[in-house]
Amino acid sequence: MANTQGPQGNNDPAGSTQMFRAFVDEAPQGRRQQAAAASSGPRLGLILGVVAAVVVVAAVAWLALK
Repeated sequence: MANTQGPQGNNDPAGSTQMFRAFVDEAPQGRRQQAAAASSGPRLGLILGVVAAVVVVAAVAWLALK
């Protein structure tokens, strides 16, 4: 295995710093798209739940005051 130098000149015999940086540089791009798609589902469910709760409370209040 070839010895590689880290950014501060530290010896990194396994080259793990380079592999880690490659992983860090590539991972967020794919995860952002997945996170945006996944986060819209729970958010939509929360909004629909709040709307349904408001409708139920309004219906109960309307029946109680009628």
